Amino acid sequence: MQNIVDCEEHMPKVDTIRLRNKHIGKSCQLFYKTDPLKIVRGQGQYMYDEEGSRYLDCINNVAHVGHCHPKVVEAGARQIATLSTNNRFLHDELVKCAQTLASKMPGNLSVCYFVNSGSEANDLALRLARQHTKRQEIITLDHAYHGHVSAVMEISPYKFNQPGGDPQPDFVHVAPCPDVYRGKHRDCDYPEDTDMGQLYADEVARLVENSRSGIAAFIAESLQSCGGQIIPPKDYFKKVYKIIRDAGGITIADEVQVGFGRIGTHYWAFEPHNVVPDIVTVAKPMGNGHPVGAVVTTPEIAESFASTGVCYFNTYGGNPVSCAIANAVMRVIDEENLQENALTVGKYLLEQSRSLRFEYDVVGDVRGTGLFIGIELVTNQKERTPATKMAKDVVDRMKNTHKILVSSDGPNNNVIKLKPPMVFNAENADEFLYGFRECLTYLENLEKSHGSEVRSVLTIPVPATGGLCSLANKTISEKREKLIKSV
Repeated sequence: MQNIVDCEEHMPKVDTIRLRNKHIGKSCQLFYKTDPLKIVRGQGQYMYDEEGSRYLDCINNVAHVGHCHPKVVEAGARQIATLSTNNRFLHDELVKCAQTLASKMPGNLSVCYFVNSGSEANDLALRLARQHTKRQEIITLDHAYHGHVSAVMEISPYKFNQPGGDPQPDFVHVAPCPDVYRGKHRDCDYPEDTDMGQLYADEVARLVENSRSGIAAFIAESLQSCGGQIIPPKDYFKKVYKIIRDAGGITIADEVQVGFGRIGTHYWAFEPHNVVPDIVTVAKPMGNGHPVGAVVTTPEIAESFASTGVCYFNTYGGNPVSCAIANAVMRVIDEENLQENALTVGKYLLEQSRSLRFEYDVVGDVRGTGLFIGIELVTNQKERTPATKMAKDVVDRMKNTHKILVSSDGPNNNVIKLKPPMVFNAENADEFLYGFRECLTYLENLEKSHGSEVRSVLTIPVPATGGLCSLANKTISEKREKLIKSV
């Protein structure tokens, strides 16, 4: 357990802001820009500010097994007190980490390269793909984000489509995001039995047919996060992988956001789609906040990469400390049954969140799996018009009134994203649901009042324990009625 005294702020918040404004680039964004949080410590699924206020963390998929997990902290401290050096010496933590990663992969995915981040992992995956295929062209998905280094910014429409972004390179082809709620092909625009996966796969096929020199690789997040917590339609990846492989390309699964058991049903988010990628990239949750990532591929692709005679060298990728921490994280996931927890708690949270569609006109689609959930807010359920301002207001009110941290994303920034640490429990789910209902009720009534003096008092304090399990047993109508009466 961290010593709280050691985690006190070193300077007043106003000085922290002043120094940040002076020395940190303006493009480095903060959560809650108008009223940023100063977080001084974390534990489990909670973070604490400089005043000691506790916040329920529904944002941090990075602190995968919980902030400052004692077993992870101990493993890192022990190793850094013993040896921290580059990876061109033999050491056991690296080979054990590779062995464990490979054991959790299906098929022939058995060769690992260690890096420092998801950006590096995806950059290296592109190099592997291009060397193996002797081609350059890449197919990516609209709204995708694969990292911040130049090579992966070029395949990230989430970045290059922004005002001021670099233009899309001619060797990058963008396929529509397989979003059946808001994408190019919406489920409401087709008969009920339409194969939506085929419609979106056909879009990829057309890009392959129009390729000038052949496709090197298709890269996609197994579940698109920045694009709005997108769950691809049935058989989409299976159909796309066949199209790409038949054309001589290879497939890359980006698991940087969603791997290591987060989806509950499987360890990797590509597995429910019954596909085995040629390359898998992992990072964020792997180090529980420590910078470590990896690329896992087949012996054949690894041999193609080695055949150039150019050595791959990454000074810190796979260093003893990083690997010790990654090994501890994977042990904790298994020992504490965190994948099973994600399945159980995630199922409950998803079911309860879906019920909100029948309570609130502003709730459009609710989608997810495990502890990866998106709640899309709309101004009109039939037209599916994005409620961007409402989403921002919900994010702010959840923080200010309920001490619950959520974020919004998606092309219209109207999807409330939930990606909490894997120790998130049913009590936390109830706390979120209670606060979220209060926010929706307050904001809906505020909107209806058109700024009149009423509706300004609805603030429901969350119990200090965060426990609202008894509330979860009430019917939806009872909850709705209670909230409305309190206005």
